[in-house]
Amino acid sequence: MLRRTFLTGSLTTVAVGALQTTTARAEVAAVDEDFLTLLTNANQAQIPLVLANYQNAGDSIRTVARKARRLISGYVWGRSSYHHDPALLGRLGWLVDQLAARQHDDGLYDVGNLHSPPDSSFAIQDVCVLYALLDADDSAETASLRTTLAAVIRKAAPALAVGGVHTPNHRWEVSAALARAHHLFPDRRYAARIDDWLDEGIDATPDGIYSERSSTYAAEVTNPCLLTIAWLRDKPALVDYVRRNLEATLYFLEPNGEVDTTASRRQDQKGLREVWWYLTQFRELALHTNDGRFTTVAKSIETRGTGELGDFLAEVLERPELAAALPAAAAVPTDFVQHFPSQASARVRRGARTATVFGGTDFHDIAVISSGLSTNPTFFKLRNGAAILDSVRLSPQFFSTGHFRSDGLQVSGKTFKLSSEVKVPYHLPLPKRYRRADGRYALTPDGRFYASMDFGHRPKQYRTLRTEIAVTEVANGFDLVFDFDGDETAYAIELCFRPGGTLAGVEVLDASGNYQLAAGTGSYTVGSDRIEFGPGNGAARVAMDPGERYTYLGGSLTPDGLRVYLTGRIPGRQVLRLQMS
Repeated sequence: MLRRTFLTGSLTTVAVGALQTTTARAEVAAVDEDFLTLLTNANQAQIPLVLANYQNAGDSIRTVARKARRLISGYVWGRSSYHHDPALLGRLGWLVDQLAARQHDDGLYDVGNLHSPPDSSFAIQDVCVLYALLDADDSAETASLRTTLAAVIRKAAPALAVGGVHTPNHRWEVSAALARAHHLFPDRRYAARIDDWLDEGIDATPDGIYSERSSTYAAEVTNPCLLTIAWLRDKPALVDYVRRNLEATLYFLEPNGEVDTTASRRQDQKGLREVWWYLTQFRELALHTNDGRFTTVAKSIETRGTGELGDFLAEVLERPELAAALPAAAAVPTDFVQHFPSQASARVRRGARTATVFGGTDFHDIAVISSGLSTNPTFFKLRNGAAILDSVRLSPQFFSTGHFRSDGLQVSGKTFKLSSEVKVPYHLPLPKRYRRADGRYALTPDGRFYASMDFGHRPKQYRTLRTEIAVTEVANGFDLVFDFDGDETAYAIELCFRPGGTLAGVEVLDASGNYQLAAGTGSYTVGSDRIEFGPGNGAARVAMDPGERYTYLGGSLTPDGLRVYLTGRIPGRQVLRLQMS
């Protein structure tokens, strides 16, 4: 009854305490009217875009389900200008029919992966929300839609209850989809499968980082799925994992609303991520824990108003407690040095100035380039307001072994120490007991390449390069001290600044956005924000070598932006000073 009242748009108070047990009495709190207005307007802005492009043949089934969710949110919401608008029904009918037509006989969908339980689960979660909202609305005009949606859910859920996954977060996506299906159409097989996945344990470290170390998957999958399971399956212990992840996220937030993703093991290790995806998570945990810092983040997302905020309307219609007025705001951390041992990273913030130091790639344990591994060669980032240094990278010319990647991080006060030792072998003749008259030896890895040489049994002579980088916070900036010990060769340091500012004191190398600082000090300026860097260490041009793993297949690690190169010779020392003004 509470849900149906809310759907009419007449509600003035909401029940809170969503994560209490089902027998506990919920408190009653005032509605955050500004929040509801924001979501209502955002959804109303989405609907014309869906109507103009709802029959796009290239849409995945997940996109089809999300488009239907946007239309249904407006259709059932009493405050929407699209409330019970008959013009939506034909389009909704087409989208819902697609959800049924594209479903395989086994109940699953193809979404890149074939007959995929986890990818199907993303769509089925939305389908369950669609059914629940229409059921609560109880409009006679949508009876046939509900019949189709129910059939889709009943067909898919048994497959999800026996199917497998690919990645850590898939377990929680499948479990959340099963929790929703079980809530609508109870089946003990669904509950049993959820318990099987949960019994493996949640893949979170004590410092709040999930094993994939990804803001994308934390915000879009793991956190919302754990909250859904906690709510529908009465498992409140799961909420603490979300709380710890959101507490960690407080230290990865940038002043402009981005989230640092340097340490990620997924696709976002090389891209940008926005905090808006976390909106309802921060709201829910603010209400659950009374943590005013979470209130501040949620309200900052609402104030910024970027992203697809209309997508959250369905969540609030389904769970009106999310629209309760939040506890009083409290200051989020803006002056700190925060170390995350689980991923060998550190974050430094001084107001509008932030820095990231990263030494936690998987490269020293698993020396391959692959999805699911952290291989990002960026070891330092710096921001001074709008002046953003997106990456600092180092590439020695050493047997095409590629970029410097630190083997860990040591923190001592305001100094962060990164280091790496790279050993490249020359292979000696096989001992006689391993020699073969036919010359057919095992295909084995050398470390950079493979050959039929039985490398593992050969004695070796090594050439070794040792690199240490000390990053020290100083007044108005950071000093990066590079120490190299090894055979004489060259190196290049790459500074990649975000487009939109002005470089000075550097020389143009070519028309591709490449510059060099040969001597003196350079600067990058955006408005009144400035980063100075230098001194240069010589005019010789040294290419950034990504390593044979990339170059053999024509791959690249060239970042987007304004790239400035500083070069030098090994062995020796170079000091790079980064000053902000």
